[in-house]
Amino acid sequence: MYPFFSRRIFHAIIVLLGVSLLTFVMMNLAPGDPYHLDPELRFNPEAVARWKELRQLDQPLHVQYFSWLKNMLQGDFGISLVHNKPVWELMMERVPATLLLTGTSLLVSLLISIPLGVFSALRKGSFWDQVISSFTLGGVSIPNFWLGMLLILFFSYHFKWLPAAGMRTVGMEFSLLDYLKHLLLPTVVLSVASAAYFIRYVRAGVWEVIQQDYIITARAKGLGDMTILLRHVLRNAALPLITVISLHLPYLFTGAMLTEYVFSWPGMGRWIVSATLSRDYPSVMAINIMVAFLVTLFNLVADLLYASFDPRIKYR
Repeated sequence: MYPFFSRRIFHAIIVLLGVSLLTFVMMNLAPGDPYHLDPELRFNPEAVARWKELRQLDQPLHVQYFSWLKNMLQGDFGISLVHNKPVWELMMERVPATLLLTGTSLLVSLLISIPLGVFSALRKGSFWDQVISSFTLGGVSIPNFWLGMLLILFFSYHFKWLPAAGMRTVGMEFSLLDYLKHLLLPTVVLSVASAAYFIRYVRAGVWEVIQQDYIITARAKGLGDMTILLRHVLRNAALPLITVISLHLPYLFTGAMLTEYVFSWPGMGRWIVSATLSRDYPSVMAINIMVAFLVTLFNLVADLLYASFDPRIKYR
């Protein structure tokens, strides 16, 4: 097992270096510069030159990249060109909000998708199977930003039941109910897409497992349906779901950018959009490295879970 994971870690390092280099090159090739957003700098060449010198943006690109890489390996992601604050500090300010939203969305998605996926597989071809399949098709097809705006239109604008933006009511003392009201709509938007995505894999995995010979043998031995489902079906059907969740978690962690932007949720996704639009190179670099790291990390965790769920899987 150790040689296998050593190779995976080595490949992960190569991937992270490639992502950092590609992101750096693409950001510098994109039209526009951060100082264009500041009217005091836009028409003052001397101020622009001084601004670039202070941030070491007057250096050749390869010097800028290796300088950033060296600092990043020491835990320094640089200073935001827009906020003039350490990027790591800006990231840590937004991580709790994103963890709250994504953790809640993932929990709700799993609570919905696993029972519905199992039920759909056990009742394949029935009326309810068709209803669930229609829900999954709609869930993966509807854009998050459109569903978010639709929910805001109905529940915030017309009925005025729920707040439309933010994480809490400004000027109001801490209230759990207030937080839950602000959390509800963005959680619904993220959960619908994720649950629809997960249901399809749970249904396919369970249906494939229940056709196996050992399930037929277990039934012939007189084991109850619930015992077979819990001991044999779900354990073996979990492998494709583990893969899907491991690949889906980085997407959720970045806050489903448009969802956070639509609901003005103060998390990572909204920060990604604003940093990209403002050409905040250090912030964009840090965000991309973080997402790439999460993808490689969750894939490694998925490999570990494969071996624990299926003893036949051995790593060399």
